[in-house]
Order: sequence, then structure tokens, then C-alpha cells
Amino acid sequence: MTKLSPAAQAVRDAAFEPWETLDKPELIAAAALRAAVEQVVPEEPEHAYAEDYELGVFDARLDARNHLLSIAAELEAQ
Repeated sequence: MTKLSPAAQAVRDAAFEPWETLDKPELIAAAALRAAVEQVVPEEPEHAYAEDYELGVFDARLDARNHLLSIAAELEAQ
């Protein structure tokens, strides 16, 4: 098996943490989704530039992050 990237490994680890997910499909999906969000759309991007704020890029990223996290919360509430 080939080695996974850190982002892929984080998602895989989140999906297979039985002590946190209790093996419920909704919780497994939510954990994997949260891990993916942290890897792809971190709360504070490493390289946030002033022009990103001016162009609304940061707001768009934050909107996408919040939308995905709301899906995870909905799954966890089941």
C-alpha cells in the first residue's frame, strides 16, 4: 500500500477512530468530513494575504468551511 499524504491520512484516521465514533456511520462520516475540512479549508490559512481579504476570497473560504462543518454537525446530531 502506498503512503498517504498527511491530508488523506488525517481523514482516514478520523474515519477509523472507534473510541470517538462508536462505529455509527453518521459519526464516522462526520469525523472524516471534519478532518477533510481542517486539511482543505483551515480556519486560518497559512498564507492569508491582504488581497485575499479585499477580494472576498477569505470570506468565501470561511463560508465553505462553515457549510461543511454544519453538515458534520447535522450528521453528529442523528
